[in-house]
Amino acid sequence: QVQLVESGGGLVQVGGSLRLSCTASGRTFSGYGIGWFRQAPGKEREFVAAFSRGGSHTYYADSVKGRFTISRDNAKNTVYLQMNSLKPEDTAVYYCALRSGALGYASASSYDYWGQGTQVTVSS
Repeated sequence: QVQLVESGGGLVQVGGSLRLSCTASGRTFSGYGIGWFRQAPGKEREFVAAFSRGGSHTYYADSVKGRFTISRDNAKNTVYLQMNSLKPEDTAVYYCALRSGALGYASASSYDYWGQGTQVTVSS
């Protein structure tokens, strides 16, 4: 059984930065695609960033491109989301997820395992 635990969320002012972490237990990231999603109140869960299943490619939503960076530390079985130049519209619960398939990195339905989420609030 895979468990994903996110951390690093919090309250930050506009223009500030946060780094989210997602650590997996029960299975390594090897062979899985890894994604970050977010969900704001009253909205659907949306794609933020992802690694390809092999880990050699990264993908970003247009809304975060140039501001967010996904990275990983395989030795720690941890993936990170560095978020810079935060905006009020970035306020959401952020989730990490693993997918076994090679396709559908931007679709929540493609992912097999999810963390519990961590709240990010950007105040103006």
